[in-house]
Amino acid sequence: MYYEEGTQGRAKFNRYSRYLTVPLAALQGFGFLKLLAGQGVVTHTDPFSMFISVVTITAGAMILVWLGEIITEQKFGNGISILIFGGIVSGLPALILRAYSSYTPDLLPAYIAFGLLGMLVVALIVIVNEGERKVPVSYAKRIRGNKVYGGASSYLPLRVNQAGVIPIIFAISILLFPQFIGQIAAAFSKNIGEIITSWVNLYIVGNQLVYGSLYFILVFMFTYFYISVTFDPNEISKNLQRSGGFIPGIRPGDPTSRFLKSIISRITLFGASFLGLIAVLPIIVQYLTNTPALTIGGTALLIVVSVALETAKQIDSQLTVREYDSFR
Repeated sequence: MYYEEGTQGRAKFNRYSRYLTVPLAALQGFGFLKLLAGQGVVTHTDPFSMFISVVTITAGAMILVWLGEIITEQKFGNGISILIFGGIVSGLPALILRAYSSYTPDLLPAYIAFGLLGMLVVALIVIVNEGERKVPVSYAKRIRGNKVYGGASSYLPLRVNQAGVIPIIFAISILLFPQFIGQIAAAFSKNIGEIITSWVNLYIVGNQLVYGSLYFILVFMFTYFYISVTFDPNEISKNLQRSGGFIPGIRPGDPTSRFLKSIISRITLFGASFLGLIAVLPIIVQYLTNTPALTIGGTALLIVVSVALETAKQIDSQLTVREYDSFR
């Protein structure tokens, strides 16, 4: 609703999102502290100490949100995604060190297999992220005075993976929600919290088939949901009609909208299936080989590669703009 109001609507939506972030961060911080207290990590559990700790965690979360928005405003890409990218990449040295310290000659085939699988996954991610369906668009000629406008041909790029990593982030949040409920319940009743946590660990997290199936289904559903929110064929059809553009062989208006819907539906089917497969790839590898998968799984690789590609495009576009500005 707010996005239909233009720039002011988007600013209002972002402001409300920030307001909602504060209580959610405080609630999650409180539950996390209670979990650490139950494990004996946090010893100071008096109300004043808990209050100070919750305020500190909430302030840290808001600082990260602020840093992410600054990065986004500087047009280096999505700020939050870049921060997540940094967190994943920072764990690479420790991962390599653990792999080196636990290496034995018997594990050489497994290491080679994981390396080849990693390169294959990276290649597939690049191909899917860069893949797009180019819908041809022609513009009618318009005569104004002694000048002729239009008459050019272009195309409408529809990316295969328009949702990026957002569906995976949403799916992970939903899967972690039962554990979060257990942490909150443990703050009021230790027995109830332990019952919820034990049930979740036994029937969801501990069961690879159930967890993997839920993960795949959630990623698949959120991909369609995200694209239905961000991609409006009716609005695109109206914009094309206003600017004198049309898809060859398709009448403007509702036929164009239905044509775009059919294309985006087929593209999304492939993109959602690919995202779901990448998300559950570590679980499939563990199930087939009975070998613990690498710490950085398909989801982390998808985030790293996607953010790197997007950031490179943003930087290249900024450099191009500056080069054009230098000729003025």
